[in-house]
Amino acid sequence: MVKIASWNVNSIKARLSNVLAWIETARPDILCLQETKCPEADFPLLEIKSLGYHVEAAGQRSYNGVALLTREPARDIVKGLPGDPADEQARYIEATVGDLRVASIYLPNGNPVESEKFPYKLAWMDRLCARAKELLRSEQPVILAGDYNICPADDDLYDPVGWRDDALCRPESRARFRKLLYLGLTDAFRALHAEPHVYTFWDYQAGRWYRDEGLRIDHLLLSPQAADRLAACAIDKGPRGKDKASDHTPIWCELA
Repeated sequence: MVKIASWNVNSIKARLSNVLAWIETARPDILCLQETKCPEADFPLLEIKSLGYHVEAAGQRSYNGVALLTREPARDIVKGLPGDPADEQARYIEATVGDLRVASIYLPNGNPVESEKFPYKLAWMDRLCARAKELLRSEQPVILAGDYNICPADDDLYDPVGWRDDALCRPESRARFRKLLYLGLTDAFRALHAEPHVYTFWDYQAGRWYRDEGLRIDHLLLSPQAADRLAACAIDKGPRGKDKASDHTPIWCELA
């Protein structure tokens, strides 16, 4: 089995002890991180490498940032989502690990919808669709993992009416997520779990965690060659309940 996990850590430095503890317990072969919020030079390499992992990161100070933590060295690394050379936001890293092509994705939030941030989100998703088409043509096992900032359906959040006009739930956002699935990608969690209202994110405000008022916005999308090998997928709520937790929790899958 190969275990691939994704986790928006909301600052790798602020959550380092939690991340290290989870790695030691969960032992993923590949861990895709988002919102690391540090330049590559400041990434805590020694601590991660002490657990037997290689690190590839794309970062910037205080915002965004993605990384791949892998037991095997990563190859053919791509930093930045192709399609817009002017886009300097550190939101995408992709590499080959073993026989898998894996990307760690931090998709734009898009709020407020009335600002330039929403068109940026939609354009970014269009570029992601184009990249996914390229990857699918390779016929490799591909995993596009990360914080998509999309609730695919009303079953994926606690208050569909209240969130209806939010960028995470807008029809334009959901349509682009469906477009990814229509290309032939499989939502690993939904492939194995039909139950509604299972979440990966709980806001720090208003006691959302304690009332289980969350969102499912972190996803593992698999190419057909990876989906054929899907053996398990789960959301690990444990880290969200710890002190100084990220507002997201890990999601993982296993491939035979």
